[in-house]
Amino acid sequence: MREISLDTETTGLSFANGDRIVEIGCVEIVDKGITGRNLHLYVNPGRELSEQATEISGLTYDFLQSHKKFNEIADEFLDFIGDSRLVIHNAPFDIGFLNFELQLAGKYPLNSDNVVDTLVMAKEKFPGSPATLDALCRRFSVDSSARSKHGALIDAELLAKVYLHMSVAVVQKSILGEMSGISTTEPKDTAILEHQVYEPRKFVPSKEELTAHANFLQKIKNPIWNLIDCCHEKPL
Repeated sequence: MREISLDTETTGLSFANGDRIVEIGCVEIVDKGITGRNLHLYVNPGRELSEQATEISGLTYDFLQSHKKFNEIADEFLDFIGDSRLVIHNAPFDIGFLNFELQLAGKYPLNSDNVVDTLVMAKEKFPGSPATLDALCRRFSVDSSARSKHGALIDAELLAKVYLHMSVAVVQKSILGEMSGISTTEPKDTAILEHQVYEPRKFVPSKEELTAHANFLQKIKNPIWNLIDCCHEKPL
């Protein structure tokens, strides 16, 4: 499964008031692993940035004037994301801006049903706790020291790591904790699963390995295969 962690920077807070996108960052995730394939685009907004936007992102209109406008990079952006699921923090903001820009460029809008909003996800998993990207980085010990300013690519990279912690590592630790009796109430020490492909074994297991496997299975409480066997027993 291919997903894209995505972030944008803008000239201000409202496309309805004429604000535009100035930067797009995309990070590719395949089968819950960060592949290293990214897309990073600066965009000429055709207007000045608000003081707050410049303070947050460090970008200026003088810098952006030398870059292409959105309608010139729209196809490159759409080709990269394809029909992949988008992972966005506070998705309505970014999707609103992107669909506004796509409409101006004569393109079809993005499907909001194919989006994971990590802000909503975080609030559901950790009710009452801060759910900003910085707060989630601290929760999962994700190094955000390079984030001196809000850059679209660095934020998309951090978001990808946080998303994998929430969607993969926490679940993995919970399952392992139930099997071993380890408490799983605090997810800070979880680790992201690396995206690796292993070749199948070309030899059969040894007698010792089979014995060790059988002993391990005996330690699992109420295994699902026992429930299946029970459901398929013939009535007396």
